[in-house]
Parts: sequence; C-alpha cells; structure tokens
Amino acid sequence: MKHFCVKIGLAALVLTCLVGCSSLQYAWQAAAGHWEVLAKSRAVSEVITDEATPPWLVSQLRHAVDAREFATVRLHLPDNLSYRRYTDLARRFVVWNVVVASPDSLVLEKSCFPVTGCVSYRGFFSEQQAREHAAIWRAQGQDVAVIGVPAYSTLGYTPDPLLNTFIRLPAGELARLIFHELAHQVVYIKDDTVFNESFATAVEELGIEPWLTQQEQASVAADYLLFDERRKAFRRLLAVARQDLAALYEGYAAQGGDDEGALRRAKQGRYARLKADYETLKTQWGGWPGYDFYMAEDLNNAKLALAGLYDDYVPAFKALYQRCGQDFPRFYAAVKAVGRMPPQARQLFGSGVPSASTGCPS
Repeated sequence: MKHFCVKIGLAALVLTCLVGCSSLQYAWQAAAGHWEVLAKSRAVSEVITDEATPPWLVSQLRHAVDAREFATVRLHLPDNLSYRRYTDLARRFVVWNVVVASPDSLVLEKSCFPVTGCVSYRGFFSEQQAREHAAIWRAQGQDVAVIGVPAYSTLGYTPDPLLNTFIRLPAGELARLIFHELAHQVVYIKDDTVFNESFATAVEELGIEPWLTQQEQASVAADYLLFDERRKAFRRLLAVARQDLAALYEGYAAQGGDDEGALRRAKQGRYARLKADYETLKTQWGGWPGYDFYMAEDLNNAKLALAGLYDDYVPAFKALYQRCGQDFPRFYAAVKAVGRMPPQARQLFGSGVPSASTGCPS
C-alpha cells in the first residue's frame, strides 16, 4: 500500500501541473479531487473476488475487464494501468463541468492550462464550487450550464480507474466509455476540444461493433442497440436545434444586433420547441426518461454548444479510418499527422474537405 500511496502523491503533483491555473484554490481542488479518486481505488481483481461485492457489480466489472483487454488487443489502445482499478466515490458524478456562452452565440468560453491547452469547460470535483463559479458568469448575463460528468481522462499521466459514477451503464455503453477515454491517451491536441472529443467518439464507435460481436450474451448487444438508437435520436434533436439557433444568431448579427427583445423571444421559442420535440420523442420511447435530467436544467446556449463538441468531426475521422484500411495503428498515425496541422487545416479536415496530407502512412 505504501508504494501505491507514493504514486498517488506524484499523481497529485502532476495534476496540479496539468491544471496550471492562476488560482491556487482551483489547482488545489483539482489535485485533491483526483487524489481522492486514486486513493480510494482497489484492484478490479480484488473487488471481484471480495465476497461483499454485490453480484451486479461483479458482472459489470467483468464486462469492463473484457472491454479493457479488447481495447489493447483489437483497438491498439494503451496497455497501461488505466481502468484496471475501481473506485466507489459514493456520489453520482466524479466532476461537474461549468460551460459558458453568450446569450446570442453558440461559441463557448475557454479555460486555458499549460499542458492541456484551452478547453471549452472548467471542471470541479465539488458540485457546490461548480455552482458558485457558474453564479459569477450568470451575474454577468451569460448563458451557463453546470453538467455532471461521470468520467474524465488524465491523458495517461495517471492510471484512471473505473468509477461507480459510470459502472452501472449497460455493458456496451461501459465498453464505449473505456474506449473513448483511452483514445484521449493516444491523441490529444492542445486548444482543440472538437478535434479531441470527435476523435475519441470515432474510436469508441469504431470499436463497439466488433466488441459486441464477440459477446456471448445476446442481451448485451440488444441492450446496447436500444440505448444507442435512443441516443442517436436525441442527438439529432439537439443538432437540429443547434443549426436553427446558429442561423438565428447569425441573422441577428447581420442585422446589426439591435433588437434584443426580438432575439430573446425567438430564442425562447426555439428552446420551447426543443422541449416539446423531446416530449414527443419520449412518447415514441414509451415514456423512457433517459434524458429528463439533461432537459430539466440549464437548457441554453452553453449546454447545447457543448453537445456539438463530441460529434462534429466524427464522419471525417471514420472516413480516414477507412482510407487507412481499417487498420488502427495506421489510423492513429494519420490522426496524429492531422493534429500537427494548423488549426484552419484541421477545421477543413473536420468539414470533410479532402487533403493530400491526410493520407495514411505505409
């Protein structure tokens, strides 16, 4: 145990360097929060064999072990200590992200750190601190959302454990999450949240189908397919709303931005329609309330803009995977090459503009 505690101490120092914030209080809460995550972790094998572990958790951890091995062998994701330990934090989320946008824009405010660069959110291990930070922005008239997050990545700087905050997910979703977070350890470009999250989303989507194929339990695939169908329908709902609002704000700016009252009414009307569309979707699902928590609070520009960060470049990454002969090592090498391009070139790549420099190494 002593050896592991030394690792925890080093991890806290690393995380403090990662956040690199001018506010020592923010840096401390980040380091202390991650320290807790690591300090409370136990080897997955130990939890599985513990007689006090409930059967449902044993089953979920076994799915996680299988997905972790698959990630290394089939997806060529890092073979390290991440997701080989388990932490029960006795709370619903591990961190709470605060996202901010202006009332007439879907562009998110960024928080910048030395190692990770600029990201479109600021994370807190305390919900209270997150809400206090959000209140500062709200007082300035900004659109703000506080979003509970079940998982995060330290980009391989520390061994990220499995968490109680996501271990209850359907087995397919659990595997996807592991693939997603490990993908961040392969490629991470400073100052480009859309690139990073879209790449990780592409990896999880490319990996989940072959993982499900090898499962012996038909229910695992059936549960996943139902969950995924609903998620895609919900994302389409949000995407249409984002497109409509982006057009609204662009038109407002083109007209000089004078009639704030008209903009506010049009904006409120579009969000009301989004809520009505969601209720219709729920009816089609037989009343399944899976996204009620998302729709219930802070439904505004900030929350809607954040949802788009995970999907925008996914088609481009999948097309690149096909050009790489569905070979993950070649695909990762090609993605790293794209990541070294200037920001404008990466945006063109994400928009599907072909480029001779986005091929695959032989």
